[in-house]
Amino acid sequence: MHLEIITPDTTIFSGETDLVQLPGIDGLFEILNNHAPLISVLGKGKIKIEDKEKNRQFFQIKGGVVEVLKNNILILAE
Repeated sequence: MHLEIITPDTTIFSGETDLVQLPGIDGLFEILNNHAPLISVLGKGKIKIEDKEKNRQFFQIKGGVVEVLKNNILILAE
């Protein structure tokens, strides 16, 4: 899946990933390959990204929105 995390100032991540865990306003949820289309509001917390080699990266956000469509994930974060 292709993931982009964009803030008002810059793009903080752009690349391929196998798993994305997000802080939704009602709790954590994960996005895997071939996920159904989705638009959701994000709360304060950490975004976890895991690649094919199981390397993990974390990004702290204050909130935002996520759009998932055809294995493309776009996160607009604060």
